[in-house]
Amino acid sequence: MIPYFRLPFLVIAGLLSLSSIFCQPKKLTIIHTNDIHASFLPHEAGWIRTDPKPMVGGFLELNRLVDSLRKAKSPILLLDAGDVMTGNPIAEMEYEGAFGGALFEMLNMIGYEAWTIGNHDLDISHENLRRLTEIAKFPTLSANLVDSTNKLILNNVEYLILNKGDLKVGIIGIMSDALFELTNTNNLKGLKVLPTIETTQKLIDKIDPETDLIIALTHQGVEDDSILATRVKNLDVIIGSHSHTRLRSPKTINGILICQTGAYCENLGELELTVENDKITASSGKLHTLWTKTEYPESELSNFVMEFKDKVDNEYSQVVGKTELDLKRSRSGESNIGHFIADAIREGSLADFAIMNSSGIRKDIVAGNIKKVDLFEMSPFRNYLCTVPITGKEIRDLAEKYIKSLISGRTSLDFSGIKCDWRNADGKIEIVSLSIGGKNVEEDNTYLCGTIDYIINQADRYLEMKPRDVKSSQILLFQALIDKVKRDKIVKGSTENLFNEVR
Repeated sequence: MIPYFRLPFLVIAGLLSLSSIFCQPKKLTIIHTNDIHASFLPHEAGWIRTDPKPMVGGFLELNRLVDSLRKAKSPILLLDAGDVMTGNPIAEMEYEGAFGGALFEMLNMIGYEAWTIGNHDLDISHENLRRLTEIAKFPTLSANLVDSTNKLILNNVEYLILNKGDLKVGIIGIMSDALFELTNTNNLKGLKVLPTIETTQKLIDKIDPETDLIIALTHQGVEDDSILATRVKNLDVIIGSHSHTRLRSPKTINGILICQTGAYCENLGELELTVENDKITASSGKLHTLWTKTEYPESELSNFVMEFKDKVDNEYSQVVGKTELDLKRSRSGESNIGHFIADAIREGSLADFAIMNSSGIRKDIVAGNIKKVDLFEMSPFRNYLCTVPITGKEIRDLAEKYIKSLISGRTSLDFSGIKCDWRNADGKIEIVSLSIGGKNVEEDNTYLCGTIDYIINQADRYLEMKPRDVKSSQILLFQALIDKVKRDKIVKGSTENLFNEVR
């Protein structure tokens, strides 16, 4: 029998022992991807100067490393921060009733536990996105993407609380405030975005009493992630995306760890955390570059990947023409690839001149044979040709805006069918000559501008005017590019500037 006087001591000792168990350090490893952009297959590591370049990425190497980390560490949490779609023709292939559905089936096989919606996941339609979320066997997090009545209608939920070992982990999904500037607004009808900072803080306050660790899974870019970190309280980690920023180690702002892996499934992020008393007491983060191996063991995933690789090869490996020069992008001026695409729009829409947004050009094309897949990856968006009448005065205003962007070194448009000579007279832009089709532009005349529906939907941003009498076609930009290459047979890749500064 225990003496009576020793019972209080034993009770206290037991309570202290129990307390020490609950307060002892707890571990969690977060592994994460972002901006995969349908890169389920390996591709050349473009930043490497050797020839041939090594291959990087793809879901088989991603899966191999995820499996390896799961065997080595526990508990592990696997997340994706959005933009799974758009970049490879697989995103245009139907699977289980959804374009791009095969990508989400592959993510199921890899074992993702949650993701947040990116702007490019809405490139086809929000109806298609809803079907993608039905294929996904993991939750879709997006707290601030709602309909006009503030309801969540994309099978998305505001947050998730997971038990990971002895930790309760809260995860909040957040979409960029700028969604309507990033996506064709035709695909966003009936949707709206609630303010990111207010939404995030509201949900942090809601789940903080129930959790040991809170993660914001965001799709807004590293700058906006940094602002978010300065404006909220009691958030621990931001797993970010959208800006394609390769953070080799986490960025810490206001005590919040910010992580991002780059893009195109080239890296897997790893963040090791130690949590004590509702706080991160130690952390270590890094990127694993997904260098492709020559062989992978046969599995359900490998068979599924190869099935869709064969489908892409069969439909998109056809050679449609050649190019004599590398077709390359520029963000500070005109480019031969921009001229080529704008020419295809002008010719395909039978317009007097044409405009293309430079940000819609996603890949350079090297000299040699041009395959259908090259044209798709160069411009992977489901954009349609359209025409809009524009007056000569509006064209002059547009030219002046473009010249200002040339001077600043940050252009956003590419042109076809227009020529302009200009000078900078003591800081004031003076247009010396402006012509379309070899004839001087008359301010009172009306000209037919060829473009794509994305620019029409973002007219305030690109044209600084409200389009009128827009005529839409059913011709995809991708098809217009194929038609042009087949007509030309050899793409010359014009490097002659259409806008020239004169003295």
